[in-house]
Amino acid sequence: MAALAHVVWSPALLDYDFGAGHPMAPTRLQLTVRLARDLGLLSLPGVEVVDVLPAPDDVLTAVHEAAYVAAVHEASDHGHADRHRGLGTEDDPVFAGMHDAAARIAAGSRDAALAVWRGEAAHGVNIAGGMHHAMPGAAAGFCIYNDAAVAIQALLDEGAERVAYVDLDAHHGDGVERAFWDDPRVLTVSVHQSPATLFPGTGYPTDTGGAPGSAVNLALPPRTGSAAWLRAVDAVVPEALRAFAPQILVTQHGCDAHGTDPLSDLRVGVAAQRVAAGWLHDLAHELCEGRWTALGGGGYSVIDVVPLVWANLLAIAAHADLPLDTPVPVAWREMVERDFAMRAPTTMDGGDDAVAFVPWTAGYDPADDVDRAVQATRAAAFPHLGVHIE
Repeated sequence: MAALAHVVWSPALLDYDFGAGHPMAPTRLQLTVRLARDLGLLSLPGVEVVDVLPAPDDVLTAVHEAAYVAAVHEASDHGHADRHRGLGTEDDPVFAGMHDAAARIAAGSRDAALAVWRGEAAHGVNIAGGMHHAMPGAAAGFCIYNDAAVAIQALLDEGAERVAYVDLDAHHGDGVERAFWDDPRVLTVSVHQSPATLFPGTGYPTDTGGAPGSAVNLALPPRTGSAAWLRAVDAVVPEALRAFAPQILVTQHGCDAHGTDPLSDLRVGVAAQRVAAGWLHDLAHELCEGRWTALGGGGYSVIDVVPLVWANLLAIAAHADLPLDTPVPVAWREMVERDFAMRAPTTMDGGDDAVAFVPWTAGYDPADDVDRAVQATRAAAFPHLGVHIE
């Protein structure tokens, strides 16, 4: 009998560690898994927690240049920096065991996607995944190997003809877009802060793919809040996916769009991110017979945001009844306050109010910055997808 949710987890995933003071702290994974366990999510019927080994080089070179994989081995084994390939930079410092740590993340996303594609699980989740900035020949933005691209390529190699990728991280999903820029079998949709104001400086609405319509980019102004962000997502993502008609959906749930995150300027709360994840889950059931693989990504508010967003994501994948006002388990709160000397959130919505938004069908307001961003994306990308716009 197929599992409901194939959840990738191993304590070895915590080895992806750039060192003290780096924003990509493995603590965020540790806290998420502890919270999910305390909520009982990982012991629900139909949820299988699956260990993972590092991906072999031939899996990585399906997406990455062989010379780059060799450079990561050198950095990992001998500490050799190769800044030309992004290794040994401030964003991506070299550390012992780097190759295995990054290859394990890539294998986890690949395994989850293939479990879904092969009918072994309805949904797959790898919260350690979502390393969307890694390029074919270089590390970038805290990302060594691009696990999302590795997973999508594996799906194509297994015979998938239409794979949709949706990226909700505050930063543009540039590495995944680059990997499939010319491939009409893959639709990449990225919702991110304007590249004029945030790394990596790409993902303008007019970037619609080398195979026209293979990329959709929704670039939002700084300080976009929850209601406007949900309106924007709702105005672009469902129509794009319905037009493409994917056979499987891969999504990235970087939660650095939150207002407390130190590395972006968006203001999207936990509750809004939970709503958007629920929409993507529902779209997978509507369009792909439920085939959905969800990945983590960015997110640097380690205690107040990341564990809540990703535990909520796991609840959605497990079809768990977890209302947003569910109290955070006392044991988790006490652990946070004891080990981190910080106040822990008390409810699974992070204290956010319920989010109400005005749907796009209510009308376009040309005086609104977010509406103009949405309209720019719809005007640039939708005709390539065969979607009529007013």
